[in-house]
Amino acid sequence: MSRRILVTSALPYANGPIHLGHLAGAYLPADLYTRFQRLKGNDIIHICGSDEHGVPITIAAEKEGITPQEVVDRYHTANKKVFDRFGISFDYYGRTSSETHKKTSQDFFLNLHEKGLFRKKSQEQFYDEEANMFLPDRYVKGTCPKCGYAEAYGDQCEKCGSSLSPTDLIDPVSALTGNKPVVKSTDHWFIPLGELQGDLQKWIDTRKDWKSNVVGQCKSWLDGGLADRAVTRDLTWGVPVPLPDADGKVLYVWFDAPIGYISATKEWAAEKGEPELWKEYWQDEETSLVHFIGKDNIVFHCIMFPAMLMQHGDYVLPENVPANEFLNLEGKKLSTSRGWAVWLDEYMEEFDSDLLRYVLGTTLPETKDSDFSWKDFQNRVNGELADILGNFVFRALSFTERFFDGAVPTLSNPSEKDIEALEQIEIQKKKVEEAYNSYHFREAINETMNLARAGNRYFTETEPWKTRKENPEACGNTLYVCTQITAALSVMFQPVLPAAMSKLRNQLGLPDTISWDEVNKSLVPADTVVSQGSILFEKIEDDVVDKQVKKLEERAAQNAGTPEKEYEPLKKETTFDQFISLDLRAGKIVSAEKIKKSKKLIKISVDLGFETRTILSGIAEFFRPDEVVGKSVVVVANLAPKKMMGIESNGMILMGEDSEGKLHFVETDAEPGSTVN
Repeated sequence: MSRRILVTSALPYANGPIHLGHLAGAYLPADLYTRFQRLKGNDIIHICGSDEHGVPITIAAEKEGITPQEVVDRYHTANKKVFDRFGISFDYYGRTSSETHKKTSQDFFLNLHEKGLFRKKSQEQFYDEEANMFLPDRYVKGTCPKCGYAEAYGDQCEKCGSSLSPTDLIDPVSALTGNKPVVKSTDHWFIPLGELQGDLQKWIDTRKDWKSNVVGQCKSWLDGGLADRAVTRDLTWGVPVPLPDADGKVLYVWFDAPIGYISATKEWAAEKGEPELWKEYWQDEETSLVHFIGKDNIVFHCIMFPAMLMQHGDYVLPENVPANEFLNLEGKKLSTSRGWAVWLDEYMEEFDSDLLRYVLGTTLPETKDSDFSWKDFQNRVNGELADILGNFVFRALSFTERFFDGAVPTLSNPSEKDIEALEQIEIQKKKVEEAYNSYHFREAINETMNLARAGNRYFTETEPWKTRKENPEACGNTLYVCTQITAALSVMFQPVLPAAMSKLRNQLGLPDTISWDEVNKSLVPADTVVSQGSILFEKIEDDVVDKQVKKLEERAAQNAGTPEKEYEPLKKETTFDQFISLDLRAGKIVSAEKIKKSKKLIKISVDLGFETRTILSGIAEFFRPDEVVGKSVVVVANLAPKKMMGIESNGMILMGEDSEGKLHFVETDAEPGSTVN
């Protein structure tokens, strides 16, 4: 029975181009899944679009001296074009600056407002008297309290990477005028997430098949307790708040952006001439809603957006949110500001999209961060696409063309080996289907390639170059079997290699409309004339990838921008006796939880062997509680107790800070309670 599925990919900000990290997080996985489900004959649409509101857009506009609309127009057009070139098959790619989105978002807000959900509250915020406006976090600059960098922003220090609040900055000034801002009261509307936590918890508890990394992050937020969150802010660019006492206020981008999925679906339906069709995908409980995102968007799609949908009451909730972790590049964290990125439009100027679809698909960060390197790209293209898949297809079709005039031989008196090889089609087809349905795309791609591996082994073992003279019937059987495996691959690899597999099906005389369920061990009838065609995948030479690595390194050097992190000066000299007085012990973290009303502290229980200690650690901006459980750490065990947030902390966990301001545990393999010297 056909399923109705609505797939969404996180809306990319329209303030910059698309890079490999974006692809690996939300777009390629969604496209693989969507293409597979289409092959299965399911009613599925893939919705996305540009996120065109928020402070990053206004900052980009100010830097260039143009309007926010001009910024989003440029990047919306460019990103949509490169997605198309790469083969991301969206059914509709909308934008949140559209009139449909404005009305949909305002109607959504009013629905919740009329139900009495929001809380109107006053808050203190920096205000630029000359610019006559409240300053968003990014519009406040000052000295970072952690590393001393003088050009830190109110939300983050670009030098050390620390998360900040505007009030954390030393000597804050307005990024607009350079003036010292004043503190002024402003009113905003908040959604009381704490009051909704019970319903959210019950719902999340029913999500049994979600990824552990997604459930873990949700649990971390819920364990820490949800707080009120503003749904409006003071800004000129965005969806105006549709209330008479809300002049100069817009909907917070976290609130209006996911509504963009709904408004884009409305526009898709209108474009099809069926303006009410969108309701089937958003308001019919038979629909499966699946959000593809990166891990930085988990809280918005698993807690905040579901809370909004629940309170509205007319919409389906996500069936799954298969969020991916982050993609690193050449062993380093991807950074657009430092030029350490591979932009999709540049890639498309030099390589085929199918090559990257395959390589990135085999290295997706599905459960943990993964790494893309140009050398691995070369190795997988050469060793897998060319040497395994391409080689098998070429051997099968070239032999058929040379020795059987291109006509597929008849299977006659098949051997046990022939039958076993044909059976691999159904065996691998089942494995691949299960992997796609469970969002294990790396596994799906590997199991598909395993069919090509099996085909190569079978071809080599049956030796048609010998049997063509010694036993023509056996040779014909070999080529019949290999043609069927080739035909199956042309469909099974369709989600990953759409261009190459369309070309291959043409060589086999198969229609592009062939479905997944039609794949079997006799897909190409005997006597069908097939074509050898050209080689599917050319190998990549060393100098080609060397050029890409060099380009990456040169751009990173040009964009170094901010100076490298300066080392902290050495502290006052101490004596050996003073150092030896510290009692350093090995410990193991057995539990951890957020502390309500604290942005930085995590309450940690550490097993010291002889006892379990409660220690408060200021690491909440770097780690989730679930990420630290099980860590073997070093503890200053004889530190005097200190009370923070009403909780007594008994000790200190030692940490190291890297060049990007990230914290790392000082770990030990010693058993809990052991002294560390």
